[in-house]
Amino acid sequence: MTSLDSFKSRQTLDVGGKSYAYYSLKAAEANGLPDISRLPFALKVLLENLLRFEDGRSVKKDDILAIAAFLKNRGADEREIAFRPARVLMQDFTGVPAVVDLAAMRDAMTSLGADPEKINPLVPVDLVIDHSVIVDEFGTPRAFGDNVKLEYERNGERYRFLRWGQEAFDNFRVVPPGTGICHQVNLEYLAQTVWTRNENGQEVAYPDTLVGTDSHTTMVNGLAVLGWGVGGIEAEAAMLGQPLSMLIPEVVGFKLTGKLREGMTATDLVLTVTQMLRKKGVVGKFVEFYGPGLDGMTIEDRATIGNMAPEYGATCGFFPIDQATIAYLTKSGRADDRVALVEAYAKAQDMFRTAATPDPVFTDVLELDLNDVEPSLAGPKRPQDRVLLSGAKSGFAASMESEFKKAAEIAKRWKVDGKNFDLGHGDVVIAAITSCTNTSNPSVMIGAGLLARNAAAKGLASKPWVKTSLAPGSQVVGEYLAASGLQAELDKLGFNLVGFGCTTCIGNSGPLPAEISKAINDNDIVAAAVLSGNRNFEGRVNPDVRANYLASPPLVVAYALAGSLQVDLSTEPLGTGSDGKPVYLSDIWPSSAEVQAFIDKNITQALFRTRYADVFAGDDNWKQISISGGKTYGWDDKSTYVQNPPYFSGISMTPKPVADVVGARVLGLFLDSITTDHISPAGSIKAASPAGKYLLDNGVPVADFNQYGTRRGNHEVMMRGTFANIRIKNQMVPGVEGGVTVHYPGGEQLSIYDAAMRYQAEGVPLVVFAGKEYGTGSSRDWAAKGTNLLGVRAVITQSFERIHRSNLVGMGVLPLVFENGTSWQTLGLKGDETVSIRGLGESLKPRQTLEAEITYTDGKVAKVPLICRIDTLDELEYFRNGGILHYVLRQLAA
Repeated sequence: MTSLDSFKSRQTLDVGGKSYAYYSLKAAEANGLPDISRLPFALKVLLENLLRFEDGRSVKKDDILAIAAFLKNRGADEREIAFRPARVLMQDFTGVPAVVDLAAMRDAMTSLGADPEKINPLVPVDLVIDHSVIVDEFGTPRAFGDNVKLEYERNGERYRFLRWGQEAFDNFRVVPPGTGICHQVNLEYLAQTVWTRNENGQEVAYPDTLVGTDSHTTMVNGLAVLGWGVGGIEAEAAMLGQPLSMLIPEVVGFKLTGKLREGMTATDLVLTVTQMLRKKGVVGKFVEFYGPGLDGMTIEDRATIGNMAPEYGATCGFFPIDQATIAYLTKSGRADDRVALVEAYAKAQDMFRTAATPDPVFTDVLELDLNDVEPSLAGPKRPQDRVLLSGAKSGFAASMESEFKKAAEIAKRWKVDGKNFDLGHGDVVIAAITSCTNTSNPSVMIGAGLLARNAAAKGLASKPWVKTSLAPGSQVVGEYLAASGLQAELDKLGFNLVGFGCTTCIGNSGPLPAEISKAINDNDIVAAAVLSGNRNFEGRVNPDVRANYLASPPLVVAYALAGSLQVDLSTEPLGTGSDGKPVYLSDIWPSSAEVQAFIDKNITQALFRTRYADVFAGDDNWKQISISGGKTYGWDDKSTYVQNPPYFSGISMTPKPVADVVGARVLGLFLDSITTDHISPAGSIKAASPAGKYLLDNGVPVADFNQYGTRRGNHEVMMRGTFANIRIKNQMVPGVEGGVTVHYPGGEQLSIYDAAMRYQAEGVPLVVFAGKEYGTGSSRDWAAKGTNLLGVRAVITQSFERIHRSNLVGMGVLPLVFENGTSWQTLGLKGDETVSIRGLGESLKPRQTLEAEITYTDGKVAKVPLICRIDTLDELEYFRNGGILHYVLRQLAA
């Protein structure tokens, strides 16, 4: 498209004998945007995006001026802008339902009499299949092969569907299973830092930007690529050419000084940063890192910090381009001409950071001296709950009293049937080196290998009750661990390769050995997991494990040796060596110099270029998948994995007016920090749950249930799984855990799904009430889709997490927040009330104050002001159309 270019910014850049058009910030600064060189680097990326797409309609001159005005107002004016990312990244959990929606939209286009091939990604889309491998087999050389075999057996239907999508859609690439985690493949291969495309015969260069259907898309911020997680719903709209509507963000500067001390890891650093930023409060804001601490920081350490932006609540955790970026792009095998372009472009745009770069203007700043970072874990159930390694034992004891109410029996142990060991509270039953956060970082992966080598040399072994696993984030990691000899050392302690993908961190930890599971459940043991992940929410990692701790890969190995959170690793021995002497963590911890020597010797450009030479081809399993269907998909009514969703049935070219909510019943009353895992779990499906009953009724044996995450292409499973987390607590049924509610007026206790279906049959709308930070965690579109399909018209909370709020709007569900000081508790709600919300028709405006009329069982009526969290005019259009996909479909059909 051609920009109006009000600020005469389109210029030419010559690099290595090749000419590129680009939108120059320096030219714009000279032509009416004074001092923009002082903007945060992340805002320079947004500004370039607006300059390039200025069309007088979606992007106006005033929008561009508003970014420049950040220097005065620091992002306080809440102006809406339209952002168009260069590309979209997906993983298969969220990618399958997105491709299902695209396939359903093709059917809907046909029913509207339009061309189904209008439904095609208009920007490049990469889908990486990384969330489907489960740790069934572990601790043996066979584990990898057996898990791959099981993965293909379980997911044949899904993989056939994705293979169809790979053929049917333009601009859509699939990275097959067994390659790595989407964020690491993005960091190591897909991301380019500066993107190019041919427009009318001219090559245009611009910053690499993206949105991803996984909240940890922010990992690539470490490579100076601006991107963040969105719901699958928003990602589909971006794929279909819709700009993403957003408010000009506040940008919090995080100044880093000093250097990490000997023995400190990137994980220790990121857990410290996460705790600081959660305390600060950065939800909905950009965080940008700056200061002299960056001078010695690797891209992998930056990516570790960027990865956990969802855990500290920010939209992104951005690092600017500097010499480390150029070095990483070179070492990871990017094309030489691309690396040259990145450096030349960044310098031409004042986007290249050096030690002499003046500090940008920020909304607010924090500061951390890297020298102050100490060894840390986070747990037992939130990433921001950092504990020092020296305080982990006492922290667990405190949680046994406050969280688990079992302080009196903290020292008790129980015999495990058929085994020569017993089990007690705090015993580590899962030790998993897993997840993008850390497996992308050679310093901690090689650190774990060296620690394993040193432990094995002293005669230590993992405790027999620990399920050990190693799931690297890419084949590159597998290669350098094998080539360096460290994989063999990890194997000695049971950390055999189990797969390349996102395993324990997403809930794909697989079942514990039956006798250990039985001992835990028979005796209500508070068992522990230690994982190198980014998420440790309750009910997520494994249904048998209640205390989950995040830690660096070397500490994961150390806890496998110690076997319990009730061992203080800073002062107590991990075990007894073959010489009969106690072995302490300090005895086997590798030095930074040795770690670096292994990195320098084993991680080469040739390694990256070889592993990514044919990344989209896949293994023999992938190549042998047969596909059927042409422009539209041939749906199989018997499939329990992929079904045509009901969103578009009976769609017309013009939307029906939005009806007011009148006489709604309450489906749930929830407390603070309800995560998208609580609303739409990703893990195992219980046979007695509504989803389990559906699968049994459809002839699926329990052994083949797979998990919620892999069945996201089937709305029948996912509706039944909504609010079905085993640990969710609906306050309408105090003392009960799981997806249960009360159906009124009769007062019968039912599963949330069964109650919702009964209300739907009765023609009764529903609302949900909750506390603060509703919808934290993964960018899970099914948390919004399921809410919609259960018949929930409005969700009323004290505050929302960013992605989930926009997903609700994208599915036509109204997000509302109480005014300060009000909550469902202050209103004395029990869940037997009725709720009416009027004024949802043509007069509705973004962020308007509405009124809820709550009628209590005694006839008393309360009028409660609520703020409508439809934030922008674009979002209002989506809401009026019944959702963002309906809006896009009508636009394309017209």
